[in-house]
Amino acid sequence: MHDVHLTGFGTYVPDETVTGEQIADRSGIPETVVVEKMGIREKHVCLPDDDHVSDMSVAAAEEAIADAGCSPGDLDLVLYHGSEYKDYVVWNAAADVAERIGADNAYAHESYTLCAGAPVAIRHTAAQLRTGDIDTALLLGASREEDLVDYDNDRSSFMFNFGSGASAMVLESTAIEGVEERSCARVLKSAAVTDGRFALDVILPAGGSKHPPSDETVSEGLHTLDVPNHESMKERLAAVSLPNFLTVADDALEASGYDRTDLDFVALTHMKRSFHEHLIDELGVGSAGSYYLDAFGHAQSADQILAIDAALDAGDGPTDGDVVLFLAAGTGYTWAATVLEWRA
Repeated sequence: MHDVHLTGFGTYVPDETVTGEQIADRSGIPETVVVEKMGIREKHVCLPDDDHVSDMSVAAAEEAIADAGCSPGDLDLVLYHGSEYKDYVVWNAAADVAERIGADNAYAHESYTLCAGAPVAIRHTAAQLRTGDIDTALLLGASREEDLVDYDNDRSSFMFNFGSGASAMVLESTAIEGVEERSCARVLKSAAVTDGRFALDVILPAGGSKHPPSDETVSEGLHTLDVPNHESMKERLAAVSLPNFLTVADDALEASGYDRTDLDFVALTHMKRSFHEHLIDELGVGSAGSYYLDAFGHAQSADQILAIDAALDAGDGPTDGDVVLFLAAGTGYTWAATVLEWRA
């Protein structure tokens, strides 16, 4: 069995931004609530004709490949784990990105766990790398689901933090000579749990086979995200979310030979500020061991690498020998975690 290393990563966010003040003006929610409670000072968004999911993925991929010191031709796999809302409906974005970056030797496919996608994609890909099925993989996550947010729908207000951006990771096995010398982090174990009782709580009502697109679905505004039973979901989720976050964190740490006392940095999905602070306190790292994405918002499964990158730029990121946890949750509802040992 081979070890697996994260050898490079990259990010991309569009230049256009929306501030907390602008979100407050559009939604009618007080600015202090948007900025302080929801945790959105600003977020990056895409203009209608620019920065599609494939474009953002290509930009992040090229940065990650350069950071890893490999070439597109070295890739055996290109995996897209980002938003299902892409350039086209029923379309393999991974194949398009592989073609555009010149990954001619890679096969390309997609994996969806919504906002929990990064830890799950690492888990699946690391398993292939450890067995020798592949040697080098590129993982991509991107989102512009901000397009799907209706600021007049207060049932979906917890999604007003949705922003746009992309991340990419290169994972390599130690079957390749010199991988450890190029390593950003050693990839250890993962854990995940799904509670399918939430499967129908967050939906795009129209556009699928149950409600195909039509003049009627467009006129009724059924092509934006909705939470049909908002109060019910809020009550049920409050009872299980923290325990499930902590369960997957503890399980991944234990499988990796660690526990919470060893943890140095948590790269966490963007969420309301109070829950972020409570969760990192429970994990024992506090604000010094995390990065809050209040200048980015929530870019789905790109969040973990966006947080790492921003923290390193600020001089507050993980350092050599640190135990790092990628921790995420996605509607459906899945909670997932992956442990890494950081390298300078």
